[in-house]
Amino acid sequence: MSDNSKDRAKELKKKLFYDPENGYDRISPADRETAYAMSTEYSAFLDLCKTETECVEYSVRLACKAGFRPYTRGMRLNPGDKVYSVNREKSIILAVIGKESLSNGVNIVGAHIDSPRIDVRTIPLYEDSGMCLFKTHYYGGIKKYQWTSLPLELRGVIVKKDGAKIQVSVGSSPNDPIFTITDLLPHLASDQMKKSLYDAFTGESLNVIAGTIPSISDKDGSERIKLAVMEQLFEIYGITEHDFISADLYFVPAVSSRDVGFDRSLIGAYGHDDRVCAYTALQAIIKAKSPEKTSVCLLADKEETGSDGTTGMQSRFFDTFIEDLCASQGALARQCMENSACLSADVSNAFDPNYPEVSDKRNDSRINLGAVLTKYTGSRGKYGTSEADADFVSKVRNLFDRHNVIWQTGQLGKVDQGGGGTIAKYMANRNIDTVDMGVPVLSMHSPFEVISKLDFYMAFRAFFEFYSHF
Repeated sequence: MSDNSKDRAKELKKKLFYDPENGYDRISPADRETAYAMSTEYSAFLDLCKTETECVEYSVRLACKAGFRPYTRGMRLNPGDKVYSVNREKSIILAVIGKESLSNGVNIVGAHIDSPRIDVRTIPLYEDSGMCLFKTHYYGGIKKYQWTSLPLELRGVIVKKDGAKIQVSVGSSPNDPIFTITDLLPHLASDQMKKSLYDAFTGESLNVIAGTIPSISDKDGSERIKLAVMEQLFEIYGITEHDFISADLYFVPAVSSRDVGFDRSLIGAYGHDDRVCAYTALQAIIKAKSPEKTSVCLLADKEETGSDGTTGMQSRFFDTFIEDLCASQGALARQCMENSACLSADVSNAFDPNYPEVSDKRNDSRINLGAVLTKYTGSRGKYGTSEADADFVSKVRNLFDRHNVIWQTGQLGKVDQGGGGTIAKYMANRNIDTVDMGVPVLSMHSPFEVISKLDFYMAFRAFFEFYSHF
């Protein structure tokens, strides 16, 4: 083959094949600097916000600083107005009113702010063999073994019978104690190691150590160690065992966000799924200026357990908010929704060379190739998905290409390997054009997930351009 023929073939391949370049070969020096600066702020956010309530509180502080006001029903709204509404302190919607009528629809970026964790049970404390422990119930899809022999923080809220609310955070400060779930030593684990990972670790065995010193108040009584723990809790928080009944308490990894790799190109932390998309969506709407269409940022709860409940995506909170906005302009909510567009902002699995057998290398996303556009999620036979139609996907990818957003396509592993879902189907069920867009993640759902700083920044760029120009 002549040199001219080789060059011609090379040009044709570049023109006709899908072969995305490494983002670091495409990103500008200015964007790279911005990405790294923004990732530092994001890491601080992750360490501060390890529960959905903390994420909502952070969002409110940031929004108010940027000129957003709490929305009240009947409020008169004009183009450029910025409002937000909080649902039970666990989900939040923010909106920037656009120049066009709400009848023409809104542009929505929807993420979730809950992450897999270990929840404290309603009556949690018990004593056994010289130790007081917490009974727990794991939340979301976890590998149970990853949560043993791990330093844990206790975070959440206790609401007493009289309505007094007590914030709890133990383990985040250097001088705080931490907690842990014990594991079996290898010397005695021969039977355990013959079992499957699923059978070797059970939910009932994920019990967290609370203390070991007996109370001196009742030297001859029973449950003296539990009594000592309750005495401490009463002294610090003024609570009794009854108050656990009305508490939301979670054990989360006591690990800080850290740069990963010699080149510091990656961020390792707890909670990238899905706070990386929540943070970038929040930053994007805050930085959006006078959009043509109304911009809406939705940060929901309960995605990891099916989006049920009053704060999940299947609740009417979103619908009511849109109906209220439409009522302020005399628009119909159903007309607004059918003309709306949504990026379901959620993470995707990144191809991992340590586990190539579960992935389709042609179709799974990869680190440093940019934000991930996923046409459909679901599992085996596309169950549990809302596949975006070709026309909508075409418009979205055209938008990103016009504005030099580095992006790639992705899916969730091999067809019969497993799968998963996002809030996309719940938005699509409302007759809203929806497609998934997010960040590729290594070690997803583990206590220490890993993402790329470049992919993180490109997700922000994607959301910003969607608000500004879609």
